[in-house]
Amino acid sequence: MNKLLTLTFLLCFSFLYSQKKELKLAQKLFKQEKVSESKETLISNSDLILNSNDSKLITQYHLLVGQIAKSEKEFSKAFDNFKLAEGNKAIKDVLKSELEFLLYEIQTYANEVYNSGNYKEAASNYNLAFKMSPEKTDLLYYAAVSSINGSDYKNALTFYEKLKELKYTGIVTKYYATPIETGTEKEISEVEYSLFKKSKDYENVREEDTKSVYPNIIKSIALLYDNLGMQDKAIQAVEEARAENPNDVDLILTEANINFRLGNNERYSELVAKALEQDPTNATLYYNLGVVSSELGKKEDAENYYNKAIELDPKMQNAYLNLVSLILEQENAIVEQMNSLGTSRAENKKYDELKLKRESIYMDCVPILQKLIEIDSKSNIEAIQTLKNIYATVGDTEGFSKMKALLEEVESK
Repeated sequence: MNKLLTLTFLLCFSFLYSQKKELKLAQKLFKQEKVSESKETLISNSDLILNSNDSKLITQYHLLVGQIAKSEKEFSKAFDNFKLAEGNKAIKDVLKSELEFLLYEIQTYANEVYNSGNYKEAASNYNLAFKMSPEKTDLLYYAAVSSINGSDYKNALTFYEKLKELKYTGIVTKYYATPIETGTEKEISEVEYSLFKKSKDYENVREEDTKSVYPNIIKSIALLYDNLGMQDKAIQAVEEARAENPNDVDLILTEANINFRLGNNERYSELVAKALEQDPTNATLYYNLGVVSSELGKKEDAENYYNKAIELDPKMQNAYLNLVSLILEQENAIVEQMNSLGTSRAENKKYDELKLKRESIYMDCVPILQKLIEIDSKSNIEAIQTLKNIYATVGDTEGFSKMKALLEEVESK
């Protein structure tokens, strides 16, 4: 019996020694940057190592798996394995260093993919970085913004709801100073701020807190609920936001938009009136109301708002462009009617009437396009082309020739 126990012990010892040897080999291969070979060695021995009772061996295994995953940008897998490696004092410092560097790599990678337009990948990695370092709430905000840009509205809503729960404001203190030599204010660091306050070479050394993004978070939640078809929750969210910022014009318009979609026309009108009351001379507000009204199918209102925006700011080019687009939308129904007519005398007469109506629509656009081109011909090639086509359609040879020459001149520069 004693011989059997001794034999069993020796076998277990031999087995454990063998696994430690294989793990050391895998570690050596990784240090030699032979990542694939190191990975293969680990995979072939993973079950035996993980089923052993040696906690130190297991934590060292997870540390190496995490290191390999990090090198292959499998950041989530790396983080999971580094967490499983905790508890082994022998690798405590190494693990701390790995986690710190992993966090840096994840943030760097998230920034890179965001700048390349891969917003969903960026959101996933910003969120992972936030899980690793929950005190860095900016990372969660970046995840939310990235999700919005990537049209991943469900995850965006989750992130924004968490930000709301955390009462995230995003407020940071910025520092400024004006060099006496140049007289031009510039942003400086906090350390420079402390130094420049005592310096005779700088004046107006000041600090300023950035605006809170919390109202925008609540607004985003409302818009996301609306986008996801949960209008009741959207209304609740925007009303909550307005309770804190009752005069925020963007919030008022958001609530107005949602109410219109719900068929609450009376409430919609009240809110629009409230928005205009807050800022009656704001051309941008009228322009935005034009955009919203157009999207909601209120074409007449949209046209009035664009005209008012132009009245308040005669150089607002987007208002001119949108107004032309709005007018030209009327053409579609006329063309459809013209194409449906036959060749009878009555239908030919109807065709001529519709043709005149169509030309009338074109002529309504002429003074708007002319003004737009007058403001800036270089950046309004499309307006020149449209006006040229209108002149060709209505038979204005002189106008056509002028626009053709102008188009050639602008395109040659």
